[in-house]
Amino acid sequence: MAKSISLPLIVVALLALVLSAPAQASHQPPLNVVTTTGIVADLVREVGGDCVSVTALMGPGVDPHLYRASAGDVQLLDEAELIVYNGWFLEGAMDSLLKRLAERRPTLAVAETVAPELLLPVAEEGFQYDPHLWLAPALWQQTIPGLVNALTELRPICAPEFDANAARHQAELLALHDWAQATLASIPPERRILVTAHDAYNYFAAAFGFEASEATQGISTEAEASIADIRAVAELVVSRQIPAIFVETAVNRRNIEAVQAAARDRGWEVTIGATLFADAMGDPGTPEGSYLGMIRHNVLAITAALGGSPAPWPDQLRAWAERWGLQ
Repeated sequence: MAKSISLPLIVVALLALVLSAPAQASHQPPLNVVTTTGIVADLVREVGGDCVSVTALMGPGVDPHLYRASAGDVQLLDEAELIVYNGWFLEGAMDSLLKRLAERRPTLAVAETVAPELLLPVAEEGFQYDPHLWLAPALWQQTIPGLVNALTELRPICAPEFDANAARHQAELLALHDWAQATLASIPPERRILVTAHDAYNYFAAAFGFEASEATQGISTEAEASIADIRAVAELVVSRQIPAIFVETAVNRRNIEAVQAAARDRGWEVTIGATLFADAMGDPGTPEGSYLGMIRHNVLAITAALGGSPAPWPDQLRAWAERWGLQ
């Protein structure tokens, strides 16, 4: 009799084990991820989905170059299961803290996972490469494989979700790049010079066919613009008859207003275009509070100010636009 019931019991036991595994995984708490910038947080949420819980230390309008962690931030970082930051010295004032935490906490600098040959080297003190990768969406999507690996190592049961989310978001970022390229190509070639308050747009300029990206401040906003810097930028604006210059949300307007005034003194009236997003996204609950929305805003603002016209919004991103009531 024992032999006649042993096989069914084994089968039942195995079936029970297999069927219980997903149920157990579904009750596993989300991975506690703490990021520095909202831009990095957006990336982690898109890839991690329901398997992650993400807290960003820096909100809208916060400059990551100058940000210093509070005691509460340090506690959040120390309790995180994974810390994700941009890297390449973007978070300059937090650099030593992040390196110390990496000795005892899983930590990922997403920008540093991209192949160095795709990066722009800089000579500014403290920097090896320009850290502003996210302003070129096709380059930013190169950070996703490294993020997937880090998330999967800590939550292997979620690997299928991470992979599916990564493939979707990479396709979205490439569609965003193609739309931005088509839109910015409508700007007359002689006007494709981007003048901003902060030197964050070099990847943007390289990706979208701009002759140059000029700024009153360097890669880091910690360096103050000199009178000579402002005069040099104003001379460029006047000599090339650039119609519009820009300032970003996390940067003081005074330097770009000084360029405008200096150009006016030389007989050229230049406007200050719509405020751009560079190192921080917009307010939560707005389209610009997402990565897709901030890039869309920047492209439309630059195109309108420099004399171009928008290309049709891509089908791959239509669902996102409809969610925000955008056409």
